[in-house]
Amino acid sequence: MKNLLFVFCFLFFEVASYAQCAMCRAALASEGNTAKAAAVNDGIVYLMVIPYILVGAIGYAIYRMKKKKA
Repeated sequence: MKNLLFVFCFLFFEVASYAQCAMCRAALASEGNTAKAAAVNDGIVYLMVIPYILVGAIGYAIYRMKKKKA
């Protein structure tokens, strides 16, 4: 029952988040520097992708272990 409630809350409620630190906001505030903004965006994508790759690799390793046992 707790899991169902968690899934319901996770899927149907959203939290508005403006999670840009003060330093990032100050660095990107100038309109003329698009290269810096692109670099910050690339850094965010890099930081976001690494956990997904790690979880995928662990999931694949578990899948291979389960397949090997069967």
